[in-house]
Amino acid sequence: MGQRRGEKQEPPPYHVVHKLPSGDTPYVRAKHVQLVEKDPDAAIALFWKAINEGDRIDSALKDMAVVMKQQDRTEEAIEAIKSFRGRCSKQAQESLDNILIDLYKKCGRLEEQIELLKQKLWTIYHGGVFNGKPTKTARSHGKKFQVTIKQEISRILGNLGWAYMQQGNYMTAEVVYSKAQIIDPDANKACNLCHCLIKQTRTAEARAILNDILQGDMVGSDDPKSQARAQELVRELESSHVSPPSGQESTSSVEDALMQGLDHLMKQWTPFRSKRLPIFEEISPFRDPVAC
Repeated sequence: MGQRRGEKQEPPPYHVVHKLPSGDTPYVRAKHVQLVEKDPDAAIALFWKAINEGDRIDSALKDMAVVMKQQDRTEEAIEAIKSFRGRCSKQAQESLDNILIDLYKKCGRLEEQIELLKQKLWTIYHGGVFNGKPTKTARSHGKKFQVTIKQEISRILGNLGWAYMQQGNYMTAEVVYSKAQIIDPDANKACNLCHCLIKQTRTAEARAILNDILQGDMVGSDDPKSQARAQELVRELESSHVSPPSGQESTSSVEDALMQGLDHLMKQWTPFRSKRLPIFEEISPFRDPVAC
């Protein structure tokens, strides 16, 4: 029955108002301290207690790692995940990997970040992603949205390209970003691709991509940050006095090295033939020519 006129409406329960789980367990208390009392150190202590007592271990470990990252306790968060992920469910492993990647990125552990990203690509290659579903539900700023496998591959490749770029390995980063753009192009990855091309003095290719961004011909090119980054890269091009490689010998050398980098990546991603998702035909269209 509906509410009668004049009756006072009951306020929603406390845990609903504050978006808290219901009950009175270490995990529930940890969430209250984290979200209501705003005491991250006390919340971390309670998350530890929840993990040790087996109370919602999946959520407790993930939430604790996120709070630790916010408190600049990154190394501690990494060790916590490595130590206790074995007690978490299979469904939690993908989320834990994503948190680890962010933690590695924050504290500059690039080699470990790269290896984990490759491992995630390998998992996708064998169809072991999203717990067997074609999409997954993700959250951003409190909103839910669906992510496809195609988008997930492009996101992972973007992160992998960024890590290689931080190492100064611009040739490999360029290969990875190019693959990401084939699958799911956007202006942010395009700017990073241009940065890699500029570092290799391939200015004509970089300029063509930047023109597409500035003219609004690419997904996300209307974003002010992407526009500002593209303009910054154009200024870098205009102030650069380094000429691109000229002559057949230089061009062949660049192409050979590029193909070698691509071959190396493809061998790591696809070390042997097996049944794979159709999207990987898009990732490695040059695999057979490189192998010949």
